[in-house]
Amino acid sequence: MKKILLLFPVFLLIFSQIFGQQVDFTEFDLDNGLHVILHQDNSAPVVTTSIMYDVGGKDGDRERTGFAHFFEHLLFEGSKNIGRGEFMKIIPANGGSFNANTSQDRTYYYETFPSNKLELGLWLESERMLHPVIDQLGVDTQNEVVKEEKRQRYDAPYGKLLKVLNENLFKVHPYKDENIGKMEHLDAATLEEFMAYHKTYYGPNNAVLIVAGDIDTQETIGLVKKYFDEVPRGNEVVRNFPKEEPISENVRAIAYDRNIQIPMLLSSFRTPGFASRDSYVLDMISTYLSSGKSSVLYKKLVDDQKQALQTQVINLGQVDYNIFAILALPLGDVSLDTLLIEIEEEIEKVQNELISERDHQKLLNKFESQFVNSNSSIAGIANSLARYYLLYGDVNLINKEIDIYRSISREEIRSVAQKYLSPNQRVDIEYLPGE
Repeated sequence: MKKILLLFPVFLLIFSQIFGQQVDFTEFDLDNGLHVILHQDNSAPVVTTSIMYDVGGKDGDRERTGFAHFFEHLLFEGSKNIGRGEFMKIIPANGGSFNANTSQDRTYYYETFPSNKLELGLWLESERMLHPVIDQLGVDTQNEVVKEEKRQRYDAPYGKLLKVLNENLFKVHPYKDENIGKMEHLDAATLEEFMAYHKTYYGPNNAVLIVAGDIDTQETIGLVKKYFDEVPRGNEVVRNFPKEEPISENVRAIAYDRNIQIPMLLSSFRTPGFASRDSYVLDMISTYLSSGKSSVLYKKLVDDQKQALQTQVINLGQVDYNIFAILALPLGDVSLDTLLIEIEEEIEKVQNELISERDHQKLLNKFESQFVNSNSSIAGIANSLARYYLLYGDVNLINKEIDIYRSISREEIRSVAQKYLSPNQRVDIEYLPGE
């Protein structure tokens, strides 16, 4: 009996992978350009309403950075029909939860309610889009909120890590600037500038609305039209960001942070945006090198050779360019150059040898599991639908993205490592304690 019980989770996982992954959805556009995606799942009495706007830290005047993140906060201030500060009270009072986040590429708002509150969720998001209150009091209030958020984030150990990577990997593309923005830019901005930014980027034709969960699709189509049809079409957003020149020789840089005590090595590369096939391969390479205690770099640097306290490889996904970075904290008196030599050795192995069939299968298993988990909740499905539509241009990736990973061979892993991870394409940053 014990063996049967132990095997049951395995069978359950296999069953979910085979039968539980298909996500059905309905898409349509309103006359004002708002794209709508509905997913009906009546297995639990919950519903997520969410909107992803095609605006992020990379958008806008480079002398006014941080506006997208600022609006993430500002658009909770209230609307013509919702009093100041009431937005965040209404949702929990009706049994719901909510959040929002901003990246360099998009802004995402979402609420999860009991399904009998679907209409409330749609009304709240329509109010945010149609009747936001953008006034000086709200701007001043949220300016202080953002400043405090930045202080907390940057005063944390290694809080400037992403800033350091951005500044050293990007010279002309707006990814070079912090997503949260510079406080002097926000301080100098006028109310008219904030209003102009909102008018440019927050129209329905620059957004996607997701409703997922315990709904009736036809009824929900009627409710969406009821609350969003009257929103006027916004400006057409035109982007023409400058292109980065390829990195053709190894760059060494130094950055300081008074909030750290142990230096860190940041060995980094600028790679293709996340919708490219090569980005998927680089996901597999980063996982092979550092995901878990049995991964190549962790086992070598932390367990076997006792040269590092920690090591991690990230493939930070963005629309225009990704950041592929290898992070390592030295143990004791081990130098950052020593860590770099050891890391180079492992990258060269990936470039010159095929990873083992066993390691390849382990990678596939990990991505299968991640794929299942990403769509294991209604909120997760809503996020995926929005992201695949707005950022990848293919909603059905929610069902077929795993097939991309399954199709990646050991030979392709070697080839992509050769293509993007050579020393002459690398920026090596010493991230050191100090002012």
